[in-house]
Amino acid sequence: MKSLCDDGFTVLLETSGALDIAPVDPRVRRIMDLKCPSSGEVQRNRWENLQHLTSGDEIKFVIGTKEDYDWAKAQLADHNLASLCPVLFSWVTPLQPGQQDRSLKQVPAGQTPISRLELVEKIIGDALPVRFQLQVHKFIWPPDQRGV
Repeated sequence: MKSLCDDGFTVLLETSGALDIAPVDPRVRRIMDLKCPSSGEVQRNRWENLQHLTSGDEIKFVIGTKEDYDWAKAQLADHNLASLCPVLFSWVTPLQPGQQDRSLKQVPAGQTPISRLELVEKIIGDALPVRFQLQVHKFIWPPDQRGV
C-alpha cells in the first residue's frame, strides 16, 4: 500500500475492522466495517481502530435485521461516529436460492429481518447522518455466479 501511495495511486482498503489499522499508511483511505449483531461477529470489532480513522476514511455497518439497525444507531450516537468520518449503512441483500449454502449464517433466532425500504425509511425518519449503500456486487453479477 505504501509503494502504491508513493507512486501516486489512490489506495482504498476495505477491512472488517477486526485487525489493527494503526500500521496502515495514513494516505490509504480505509473503509472499516463495524460488525452488527446478526453477523455473529460483534466481539471481533476492534474499537481501538476508531482513534486511527480520519475524515477521508469511512465506517460501514452491514444491516440485515431491525436489531442491527438499533445497534448501529446506538453506536453512531455513543461513539459520535459521524464526527470522525462518513458513515455508511449498507443493506444485506438476501441471497437467491442458488447462492445459499449451509455454511452461511442464517438470521439469528429472535432477530427480525429488515427490508431495504424499511431501512431507508428508518434512516430518514431518524434523520441519521449516514449514507445508504447497496451491495453493488449483488446487482452486477448473476445471483447464481460463484465467487461473488
